[in-house]
Amino acid sequence: MKTLLDSRQLQAFVMLSRTGSFTLAAKNLLLTPSAVSHALKELEERVGCLLLDRRRKKVELTQAGEHLLHYAERILQEMSDACSSLEHLGKWGVDRLRIAASAAFCEYILPDALTDYYRSFPDSRLVVQPSDTLDAIDLVRANKVDLAITVEPKNERELEFHPLFTDELVFFVGPSHPWAKARQVIATQIPKQPCVFYKRNSYTFSLIEDYFRREEIALNLLIEMGNMDAIKEVVKRGLGVGILAPWVASQEIADQSLVTFPLGSRSLKRNWGIVYWRDRRLTWAEETFMKIC
Repeated sequence: MKTLLDSRQLQAFVMLSRTGSFTLAAKNLLLTPSAVSHALKELEERVGCLLLDRRRKKVELTQAGEHLLHYAERILQEMSDACSSLEHLGKWGVDRLRIAASAAFCEYILPDALTDYYRSFPDSRLVVQPSDTLDAIDLVRANKVDLAITVEPKNERELEFHPLFTDELVFFVGPSHPWAKARQVIATQIPKQPCVFYKRNSYTFSLIEDYFRREEIALNLLIEMGNMDAIKEVVKRGLGVGILAPWVASQEIADQSLVTFPLGSRSLKRNWGIVYWRDRRLTWAEETFMKIC
């Protein structure tokens, strides 16, 4: 087993190397000269060699002492920095918050929440990682993020789900699309429509696929894209039918550049919330962010 060094013994050693005197070292460390001498003796026994030459009036470093001093000063500085960092972290308004959220959530909803969050924690260090639901959950499991804003996962007993809101997926078409002109979805035409979807490997795609499987309707997947704005532009130009949540296209719905229709007699809803480890105590910053959301 490797030798572990005691910080108090290292402090005595470093102070002795700087002052060259047991008396001065003891005075600076608020100890007695015998306590400093005892600390150095224990350190020398621990490392197995003499560190100071005591034969002269002024204590001087041996070759081994010079070698150790380089590491001892660095170790003590790192320990000091660590304590300062923790002290800084404990101050009001100073914290670290790591969040995973879908790209759409980051673009359309998160900015407002972050604006309110920074009013309470102006010095917080924030990291936001765009991730789909399954990837975001993996990041929580790996402790690479503190909170994940996702669609409610299934069978995740070790994770807590704090609900935020529920949305509904609907058809989106351009204003020149036959459905827009007819003001209704023609069910028999759904399998023939070229569809524009978000990533095939996303959690939302699996929800859509399962929904239409139950309806016994086969969708015609024509274009697969990883960006909501790109999907909306393609649908606007009449190249296909999209399936999105209305909050992703509130502006387009308002200016009527996109028209929405229900998927069918049954609605396809998603429960959104914040996921984190079930038994972990949340920090004040994390609790505040959740309340804001």
